[in-house]
Amino acid sequence: MAVAARALTLPAVVEELLSEMAAAARDGAPIPDEHLLSLKFVFGSSAVQALDLVDRQSVTLISSPSGRRVYQVLGSSGRTYVCLASCHYCSCPAFAFSVLRKGDSLLCKHLLAVYLSQVMRTCQQLSVSDKQLTEVLLMEKTQEAS
Repeated sequence: MAVAARALTLPAVVEELLSEMAAAARDGAPIPDEHLLSLKFVFGSSAVQALDLVDRQSVTLISSPSGRRVYQVLGSSGRTYVCLASCHYCSCPAFAFSVLRKGDSLLCKHLLAVYLSQVMRTCQQLSVSDKQLTEVLLMEKTQEAS
């Protein structure tokens, strides 16, 4: 299961919630309302925004032959952000400010959308060469600098 494969762990309550949501999705049932309410309780308005990104199929897993994996999330602003699920990182300004600097959020909406798309199995898939993946990451670095 993708949720258990994360190298760094989220708080236990979030891990448990994502695991329960994954179990419901595996059975083909819709996500129960109590799980959606729990998401809203833990993540506030970011939960609704993340679910909207998942509904719009804005999350793409990009993988290369060497086994490297990054996620691209098309944000509501139209900008694309790179997320590294293995270390809970997103290139968006909200992650840098609210998660890293202030510490008042666990995740940004883009990273939450990545985890939700894994759980709900709605993530788009794209296989690229190692060189192309490097170009994706370098392009993100160039966008950050401008």
